[in-house]
Amino acid sequence: MRAKRAAALFLLPAGLALTAAAQPGLPGALPESGFIPIFDGKTLNGWDGDPLLWRVEEGALVGQTTPAAIPKQNSFLIWRGGSPADFELKAEYRLTGGNSGIQYRSTELPDIRWAMRGYQADIDAAQQYTGQIYEERGRGFLALRGQFTHAAGGPKPDVVSSLGSAAELKGVIQGDGWNEFHIIARGSLIVQMLNGRVMSMLLDDDTAHRRMDGLIGIQLHAGPPVKIEVRHIRLKTR
Repeated sequence: MRAKRAAALFLLPAGLALTAAAQPGLPGALPESGFIPIFDGKTLNGWDGDPLLWRVEEGALVGQTTPAAIPKQNSFLIWRGGSPADFELKAEYRLTGGNSGIQYRSTELPDIRWAMRGYQADIDAAQQYTGQIYEERGRGFLALRGQFTHAAGGPKPDVVSSLGSAAELKGVIQGDGWNEFHIIARGSLIVQMLNGRVMSMLLDDDTAHRRMDGLIGIQLHAGPPVKIEVRHIRLKTR
């Protein structure tokens, strides 16, 4: 296990702090180059979702449910620009109520329009799940906030080490303001950062269930009304 962990670290961009010793920072604290915007800030061009639920407002993608418009299942706004394999994705979000998430390395369900299956950077208004790695319509919780885990086909991933306590990392989250997610996928290793701090990591060696590429999307969760705003979405691929 230690060998796998050490090998995984070499897959990451140089200079990225991965342990609990990493200092919290503001969005954009790390150098940024090679990223390309995948949202023009004005239209839904390149994105596909239920027009009753999604719009563009003040430079952000806005997904919103109301008591009169709640989907029967989780609904997604899907980026149609490709299916990235190894990549870095950065985006700022603000959540009002409910539950949401950023989907990646995912597939569409063939029988339900705008529904997805795959990895998710989880977000919720109560900050119980924000920052964890979840698999939508799959294996469920893969790495809780503050965990570096290894999945190898067992009933649940093994915890390799701690990245900090869930309570400590919760303090990095701006509950009512804008936050920046930074998602890194390199081979079987996934890292999720929030506001400059590593929230969760997964080394996924479960070859029967993992995906090495796939679609990107934004989730609107079924249930109580929710509003998710996402802006400054940019992607870097190898």
